[in-house]
Amino acid sequence: MRKHIHKISILLITLSVSISWSQERDNDTIKTDVINVVKPYTPTISDAFKVKESPTIDDDETTTKKEVEYNIFSFPVASTFTPAKGKAAVVDKEKPMELFDNYASLGFGSYTTVLGDVYLNHSLSKTDNIGGSVRHHSSQGGIDDVLLDDYFYDTKLNVNFSRKERDLSWNVEGGFKHQIFNWYGLPQPYYDVTSPETQLGVSHTFYGGNLGGDIAFQDTYIKSASVMFRHFGDDQGSGENRFSADVAADIPIADIEISIKVMFDYLGGSFDRYYNVDAENKYGNFNIGLAPTYRLVQDDLTLDLGVSLFYLNDTEASESKFYIYPNIAASYRVVDEVLIAYGGIKGGLIQNTYENFAEENKFVSPTLLVAPTDQQYHAYVGLKGKVSNNVSYNIKGAYFAESDKALFRHNEIQFISPDENYQFGNSFSVVYDDVSTFNVGGEISVDISRNFKLGLNADFFAYSTDNESEAWNLPSITGSLFMDYQIDSHWYAGASLFYVGERKDRVYETTFPVVSFGATTLDSYFDANTHVGYHINDRFSVFVKANNIANQNYQRWLNYPVQSIQILAGATYKFDF
Repeated sequence: MRKHIHKISILLITLSVSISWSQERDNDTIKTDVINVVKPYTPTISDAFKVKESPTIDDDETTTKKEVEYNIFSFPVASTFTPAKGKAAVVDKEKPMELFDNYASLGFGSYTTVLGDVYLNHSLSKTDNIGGSVRHHSSQGGIDDVLLDDYFYDTKLNVNFSRKERDLSWNVEGGFKHQIFNWYGLPQPYYDVTSPETQLGVSHTFYGGNLGGDIAFQDTYIKSASVMFRHFGDDQGSGENRFSADVAADIPIADIEISIKVMFDYLGGSFDRYYNVDAENKYGNFNIGLAPTYRLVQDDLTLDLGVSLFYLNDTEASESKFYIYPNIAASYRVVDEVLIAYGGIKGGLIQNTYENFAEENKFVSPTLLVAPTDQQYHAYVGLKGKVSNNVSYNIKGAYFAESDKALFRHNEIQFISPDENYQFGNSFSVVYDDVSTFNVGGEISVDISRNFKLGLNADFFAYSTDNESEAWNLPSITGSLFMDYQIDSHWYAGASLFYVGERKDRVYETTFPVVSFGATTLDSYFDANTHVGYHINDRFSVFVKANNIANQNYQRWLNYPVQSIQILAGATYKFDF
């Protein structure tokens, strides 16, 4: 019995351990069952069944699928990988041209011509700059079939100082010039090589000086101001002084801004005599001008609406007059930069001076009548724009109505006891007339390549005068052609062509027993010029110039033929201080 009890105890202990181990296994993810095999399983065909693709669920209750949410916990991971940096492909670069602030040029040519040019510029500090220039052009003459000396000298000097600050910039400049020209246009056949007049000394010396400055402001009502004093005279006892000043400002009125320009111009001078009368010839005036303008900008339209008001006082005649001129301009971008239409109507009081007359015509006599020109209006319309990035154009038409317009006219011969060397029909005077001018013209600019540029312009004129029989010495056609070509880093070349159409001037028809005058036509002409140069290095270059290469002995002014073909060679040196 005790033996059986012992066996039963061992069996119970074994069963309890099995149950305990089975409970521990229930906590695992994979459950196990204890299968007591009574006898080996012998399957039969009837036991086989086909599993359906969609099995039938016989559960009384079907639980819904629980929604699962996924959260990703990202955190930086240290990396020791360093990518290689990309490098641009190496491009062969040309050495940039060194730029210099100063240069000097000197050339010599036919007709014993000397051409010199010096330009200086130096920065004293970040704000201050000083500069100057000297230009000289002279020739000993030698024009064929000329009876008198035809040499000339022309020297001009200029010095300037400028400063640029944060709120303003200003400039002061002064200059001087000395010129000698000859009244060599002795009319033929009235005079020939046997005439005693060929021994005349006909040189005419001009000298002049100027001093002035200008200033520009930032973020103020007053935008700019300038002032200039000029003195001009000659060796014939002539002299004039001119003082001019102007101020430009933008004045806000209500919600609009008006641009206003105030001008002052004084002129006073005298000549020793009139052309036919030995009496002092004085002239003088001053004018004050006011020009307010309102600018309207709306989309592609820009419109300037303004008026110019002038008060003129003739100090010699003790007369005063008030003038009102239109000042209207408009532009409209029809096709952006391709086609821009513009037009306007303006006018103004033009101050004529002895200096301006002598600059335009070197052969005037020191006996002129000097008075301002009343440009009643200048109406114009035009089209401009770009055909492509390399081609731009401008086509225009204009009409001028001018009262007391100055015209150069050939002086008559003083047959009876001439006193001066300019009274032999070899000088020019100034006459005034009311002239209407119709003008049509255009210009085109072509950048054929980066190194080749071409420009062409032409103008056609038609004149109508009130008192004079012709618009003396005003051409009917003018035109010009310019070309610049940088052949390579060393060679460069260029050319220019100027064309001037026919002009009219006054000549004698009869001299005895009654003097009468008629008109003569000066032939049209063109003046072709070219130059070629070679850069030896960044600093030093040489050049050759040829002027009037068509060898035309044309007359710019009546009885004044010009030099034929002229060849000049020289060198240019660039430097820094």
